[in-house]
Amino acid sequence: MSKKIIILGALSAIAEATARQYAAEGAQLLLVARNAERLEQLAQDLKSRGAATCQTRAMDLAEVPEAVTVFEEMTVALGRHVDAVFVFYGLLGNQRHEERDIAAAARNIRINFSSAAEWCLAAANQLERQKDGVLVAVSSVAGDRGRQSNYVYGAAKAGLSTLVEGIAHRLAPTGAHAVVAKLGFVDTPMTAHIHKKGLLWAKPADVAEKLVAIAAKPDMPVVYVPGFWRLIMAIIRNVPARIFHKTKL
Repeated sequence: MSKKIIILGALSAIAEATARQYAAEGAQLLLVARNAERLEQLAQDLKSRGAATCQTRAMDLAEVPEAVTVFEEMTVALGRHVDAVFVFYGLLGNQRHEERDIAAAARNIRINFSSAAEWCLAAANQLERQKDGVLVAVSSVAGDRGRQSNYVYGAAKAGLSTLVEGIAHRLAPTGAHAVVAKLGFVDTPMTAHIHKKGLLWAKPADVAEKLVAIAAKPDMPVVYVPGFWRLIMAIIRNVPARIFHKTKL
């Protein structure tokens, strides 16, 4: 039987790569993002790659007033069962601008945490009823320690990470799972303005492959992608403040 997959924020580079992996397996896909035209183009591409079905929903996920109701409608469209839910959507933002424009900072937090949390909780309710399936929420290593370069975004992602880790704890007795995937640097349009060099940068297709593997075998509630970020962030978290505050990270 083909897997049934919901992808929220389906037009990010990593989300598209993830959808292609599932299409090659003959999955039934339901894609959600803002741009209806691009969604339809992606759906046609995925069908050509082997997807059994590919439904689309064009909406701004951060502005939906009843996430639980809408999510239930999505699961009904997939036959009232879903094998994996991916939450990809987010906003990197601009730290310096958000320090001076509090409304912009609030928007960053609303998109990256508050609204994402609603969708994660809606997915958790469905998975708990099913007693199987997995939620994979894409977060960031930026949430592991507050740094002057991105602490608004980092705070939102820290909140999302804690929420999903709590959902994983809640679902553990049921047979369902939740995983927060903490990503490091990924070469995507969202990071196009950042100079990319060195081995720390990952490609969307490589990250997608890892996420699909995580969903297939969700052994750990918190996963770093690529895995070397676990060690990097452990070091950063444990640098004493008197030293850390002299850095420009």
